[in-house]
Amino acid sequence: MAVQLNPRHAVYAGSFDPVTLGHVDIIRRGARLFERLTVGVGINPDKQPLFTPEERVHLMADVVADVPNVEVDCFEGLTVDFVRRRGAAVMLRGVRTVSDIESEFTMTLANRALEPRIETIFLMASEKFSHISSTLIKQIARMGQDANAASLREFVPQQVIEPLVAKYRTDVSH
Repeated sequence: MAVQLNPRHAVYAGSFDPVTLGHVDIIRRGARLFERLTVGVGINPDKQPLFTPEERVHLMADVVADVPNVEVDCFEGLTVDFVRRRGAAVMLRGVRTVSDIESEFTMTLANRALEPRIETIFLMASEKFSHISSTLIKQIARMGQDANAASLREFVPQQVIEPLVAKYRTDVSH
């Protein structure tokens, strides 16, 4: 028997390495649209993340602690399988650029083939966050060290700044 999927429950999945203000914007907007929003912190074996899965879950949970209908969980494997296991009928995705739309379109078609009961909903990034990427943030933190910690406030939640800067401080000392 197929698992019942809830159309008022969405999953927003990503690597969140680190969580950005753009991610937080999508989460807060998504939380207003759905009764429940699960943030899925994905483990991608093809990537070498800066933060461990546990650190990413902890940081994300801290950042969204004030949003009562949001929960954070970690997963491995296909996102569509995680969404199904959580009983959600919606996969929430954020798009920043036209190239994001192209890759998301391909992924959505694959997900629909794997689980036709799950719909994908896209939220456009707010203009003030559309240029932010985790890659950019890591470059700023790595190149600037402590000097750029203040400028990171433009890109990541306050709770992320010290752990992010500390990662590079630790790497430099080895």
